[in-house]
Amino acid sequence: MTTHLQKAVLWDPLDDHRVRCQLCNFHCRIDPGQKGHCQVRQNLDGTLYSLNYHALCSAAIDPIEKKPLFHFLPGHRSFSLAAPGCNFRCDFCQNWQISQLPRLNHHLTGRSETPQAIVNAALDHNCQSIAYTYTEPTVFMELCDDVGRLARQKGLANVFVSNGYLSTDAIDLAAHFLDAINVDLKAFSERFYQQRCQARLAPVLDTLRYIAHHTNIWLEVTTLIVPGQNDSTAQLKQIAQFIANDLGPHVPWHVSRFHPSYEMLDNDPTPPETMTLACDLAKDAGLHYVYVGNFPALARENTRCHHCNQTLISRTGFHIDNNLLQNNTCPQCQTPLAGIFTNKHDT
Repeated sequence: MTTHLQKAVLWDPLDDHRVRCQLCNFHCRIDPGQKGHCQVRQNLDGTLYSLNYHALCSAAIDPIEKKPLFHFLPGHRSFSLAAPGCNFRCDFCQNWQISQLPRLNHHLTGRSETPQAIVNAALDHNCQSIAYTYTEPTVFMELCDDVGRLARQKGLANVFVSNGYLSTDAIDLAAHFLDAINVDLKAFSERFYQQRCQARLAPVLDTLRYIAHHTNIWLEVTTLIVPGQNDSTAQLKQIAQFIANDLGPHVPWHVSRFHPSYEMLDNDPTPPETMTLACDLAKDAGLHYVYVGNFPALARENTRCHHCNQTLISRTGFHIDNNLLQNNTCPQCQTPLAGIFTNKHDT
């Protein structure tokens, strides 16, 4: 029964063949035959297995800006992959067809690819990184770990797009291969996380602090602004101040426009006034870099020097029109731009 399964990482055996999963902050206690909260890790006779290691459901070549990561090797191509599943149950999920697949259909669909084949595909398509994205990479950590370590050996960088519910143990494991991460800070409300995501806010804040202060992983933060849910001035101000004070003013904040999806089809898209308000609050909080996503008409995708306001990288959508950086500094005032602009693993 286990011949096509992958033994899971980060779990502890308990009595009576029960196990404790230590991968994310749900810390599921799983009885024999049962699955964890994510529905893709199952206890079989006292051993925890990953059910989605051999179920790759998406692979594409994306600009790194699509993650979004604007201060990590800007302009490069990233080989992006996903396995089905998520430990959140967001009713506004933009990728619900694959993130909620195990919960909705109770059946995993996808294909099996070896880590070597994935890395070779990235190299064949002239990518500089592999991105674990579209669904939550935490719940296919086994595949991320195997691919990520091999990718580094071959000169590729690795990036996560995550909901930030990783345990400290999972962050430490990923830190051996992970170069950059964009974490969704979905709101600054415990109630929002409980009602909309069936999760908690506090562990996400702890994850962000840990990554910022105890790892060398480049960090950027995204907030999808949902009208009537997390768009109050108070909440947006709290997010901006948290990033500036707890993570650092150099950490980029991406505020993203909501479009009706999944179980929130009746909600309106985010109005431009709210996106502009978030940018103003970010500036007031002292953040150096704030970007607006999913709203090209607002033209707030350019990277500017936080000291003299010189445009350093101009963008249209996910395309870079011009990059004026000189040795990663502003050519006008020589202020360094925060970020990673050289792939240190490139062979």
